[in-house]
Amino acid sequence: MPKLKTNSGSKKRFSLTGTGKIKRRHAYHSHILTKKTKKQKRNLDHMAIVEHVDEKRIKALLAM
Repeated sequence: MPKLKTNSGSKKRFSLTGTGKIKRRHAYHSHILTKKTKKQKRNLDHMAIVEHVDEKRIKALLAM
């Protein structure tokens, strides 16, 4: 069987933690920031963990 290719868009957007969980960035933090509150922008700034129901799909894109 040939080697699986990693999806190029996925490798730029997701990264693994030491325990094997998948980190992702929050959406809605790239533009039109003037109408968003400081609290909303601050909460969108940090990384989030991908939900377990989506992990299988993302790991397939990352060819793991």
